[in-house]
Amino acid sequence: MMGYKLLKIIFYGLKLKTPMTIKSKALKNIVSEEIKFVAEQENIDVNELIEKIKSGKVVILKNKYHDVKPVGVGEGLKIKVNANIGSSPEHMDIDEEIEKLKMAVKYGADTVMDLSLGHLLKKIRKKVLELSPVPVGTVPIYEVGFMLSVRKKRIEDMEIDDFLKVMEEQAREGVDFMTIHAGLTLKAWEYIKKGGRVIDIVSRGGSMLAVWMEKRKEENPLYTHFDKILEIAHEYDITLSLGDGMRPGSVVDATDKPQIHELVILGELAERAWKAEVQVMIEGPGHVPLNEIFTNIQLEKKLCKGAPFYVLGPLPTDIAAGYDHIAGAVGAALAGYYGADLICYITPAEHLRLPTPEDVKEGVIAAKIAGHIADLAKGRKEAFERNYKLSKARKKLDWEEQFKYVIEPEKARKYREESEAKNKDICTMCGDYCAVKAINEILKDIE
Repeated sequence: MMGYKLLKIIFYGLKLKTPMTIKSKALKNIVSEEIKFVAEQENIDVNELIEKIKSGKVVILKNKYHDVKPVGVGEGLKIKVNANIGSSPEHMDIDEEIEKLKMAVKYGADTVMDLSLGHLLKKIRKKVLELSPVPVGTVPIYEVGFMLSVRKKRIEDMEIDDFLKVMEEQAREGVDFMTIHAGLTLKAWEYIKKGGRVIDIVSRGGSMLAVWMEKRKEENPLYTHFDKILEIAHEYDITLSLGDGMRPGSVVDATDKPQIHELVILGELAERAWKAEVQVMIEGPGHVPLNEIFTNIQLEKKLCKGAPFYVLGPLPTDIAAGYDHIAGAVGAALAGYYGADLICYITPAEHLRLPTPEDVKEGVIAAKIAGHIADLAKGRKEAFERNYKLSKARKKLDWEEQFKYVIEPEKARKYREESEAKNKDICTMCGDYCAVKAINEILKDIE
């Protein structure tokens, strides 16, 4: 097999200078186009933004070769929402995945991740990268595992060059951020083997690496070869999303030794990435009871020195199958208020099947509501203004004005149109006994 270093020589030849990443430019106080754009979008002083990027508290998602609008994630910025799409070996349909992409973007996803498996995964990813107007993320080890299976091999047959080759191929195609499960170590795996968890590992990437370590009796290769991963990330200006392979899959497993041990390692890896001028996010749980969400956010911010926190939900209960998007929104609103920066949506299909485009819509809307609730509670001006304008329109019983500010105008308008009072200044909930109308009229008489 052709070695990683030889591949580098073939693809790039001799370099006259080291490429600069967004973080490199921030460290030199250079106002890049990406930094300028995000500062304008977030209504934040460009110098303040640069300082946050320097400290690692903000990342800007954009591969240097991907023609997409950059997105800022982190402290002091609006909470962002990610939508996961992608095929499985059991269900592959490129058109359906593109429809999911369009649905996610239409309803407000700030980023998408293509988690495809199956023989169409490369075609799907390339199409998503071509059509997506928002940054795109992937989990390279998924493709590694699938391609090994095609060659009649198992995950424990993986060599580090297999991983690096896939990572670099995805990077060349334009992937903006990648989940890398480099913090799952033999020590964390030993905690799992000792028992104590209801559900041992629910992370797909985490399970792959746990099997690899157990079969090979070696340390996680993504951990031992992290410097090589940093080289690729630096070359293409990819943000590393350090994966939580030990995240709890049940609320009773939350905040345990395997999860916290991995978080400590992720904090150490984040510092190594910053020294290499590579941007980093930290991925988090998972299933967490409501009373432990604050602790989980605080631990990440402390152990990872303020690095942006990318949370899956979190789900504060395990019994909401079919309605996990609602349960996830409850957890996400609280997590966002306490400091989570990027919410990975959860769809109604979670734990049950591959989501449909309609599931994607429901998941994005639920997560956007959660993000707005958190931004509003944190005092963000944009969230307050939107809420205030809707309330003013509601006082005036101005339905069309209200539709401008709701999360999903289509559904709100549909409900209104179905009302017998659609042509009146009331709705069918209270009719002529409308409290708002009554007070408007009496105050008008007083004036």
